[in-house]
Amino acid sequence: MLDKLARLEEEYRELEGLLADPEVLKDPRRYQALSRRYAEMGEIIALIREYRKVLQDLDGLEDLLDDPELKEVAKGEREALLARKEELERDLERHLLPKDPMDERDAIVEIRAGTGGEEAALFARDLLEMYLRFAEEMGFETEILDSNPTDLGGFSKVVFEVRGPGGYGTFKYESGVHRVQRVPATETQGRIHTSTATVAVLPKAEEADFQLNMDEIRIDVMRASGPGGQGVNTTDSAVRVVHLPTGIMVTCQDSRSQIKNREKALMILRSRLLEMKRAEEAERLRQTRLAQIGTGERSEKIRTYNFPQSRVTDHRIGFTTHDLEGVLSGRLQPLLEALKRADQERQLEAMTEA
Repeated sequence: MLDKLARLEEEYRELEGLLADPEVLKDPRRYQALSRRYAEMGEIIALIREYRKVLQDLDGLEDLLDDPELKEVAKGEREALLARKEELERDLERHLLPKDPMDERDAIVEIRAGTGGEEAALFARDLLEMYLRFAEEMGFETEILDSNPTDLGGFSKVVFEVRGPGGYGTFKYESGVHRVQRVPATETQGRIHTSTATVAVLPKAEEADFQLNMDEIRIDVMRASGPGGQGVNTTDSAVRVVHLPTGIMVTCQDSRSQIKNREKALMILRSRLLEMKRAEEAERLRQTRLAQIGTGERSEKIRTYNFPQSRVTDHRIGFTTHDLEGVLSGRLQPLLEALKRADQERQLEAMTEA
C-alpha cells in the first residue's frame, strides 16, 4: 500500500506544479479539470500525511517502551496510535478502491416529471437549475439536449449533457426518484402537496462502446412542439429515434437543425443501450457499485426535499441537512461526498465478506 500512497503523493506534487504553470492558466478547461482533481485528492493526501506521522510516532515510542519510568505512559500512547493507524488504513483502503472506468466519462442526465401534474413539472425545472448551478461550480460544461416545457414554465422532460472529466462519476448517485413536499404556487388553500420527478444519469457512450445497427432503428421526423406556440419550429426538425429490438424511444427537438437533433437522439440512445448492457452484466454478477446504495433503480425514492422544514433527506444513507436553499442553489458537494463514502464502505464490506 505504501507504494500506492507514494505515487499519489507524487501526482499531488505534479498537480501543484501544473496549477502554477502559466501555460496551464491560459487553458481554462484544462485548469478546471486539474483543479478538480487537485481538490478531489486533498482528503486522501491529508490521510496519507497523518498516516506517515502516526508511523513515525510509533517508531519513536519503541525506545520509550524500554524505559521503566516512561513505560506505562508509552504503552498508553502506543495503544492510541495503533487504534488510529487501523482507522487510517481503513480510510486509505476506501480511497484506493478501484474506480468504475465509466466515472471519467461525460454524463447524460434526464429529468422527467412524475406524479403531481404541473407541480411535478415545476419541480423538474428546479432540479435542472440545481444541477446546472452545481455543474458550473464544479467546472463542467453543460448543454441542453432535449426538453418538453410546460405552460407554467416547468418541464415534463429535460435532458442535458455534462461535459468534463469525471462528469458521470460526479452525477451518477442522482439516479432515482426525487420527492418534493411543499405548497404549490397553484394551491389556493395552502395545503402541502407531494410531487416527484425521476432522474436518470447515464455515462455518455462512444461509438466504440456500442455499435448501432441502423437496420434496427426507425427515425421519424416531425414538427417541434411547445407551449404557446412561441419559438416552436415551423419545419420538420424534431426527430424521434426508435430502437426496434428494445422499444427504446428517444426524441430531440431543441435544435432547429434536423441533423443536430438526429445526432443528439442517437447519442442518447447509444448511452441508454450501453447502460442497459451494464445493468444486465451487473445483475448476472450480482454486484455493482451503482446498485449497492440504490443508485440504479428509477423506481426507488432516493431523496426528499421538504420545504416547510427546509430539509433535504437522502433515504439511502440517512443523510439530512436543513440547508434546503443551499442544496437547491447547487451546493450538492457534501451530500454527494457522503454518498460516495457510503458506497466505498459497502464495497470494502463486500470484499471483506468475500
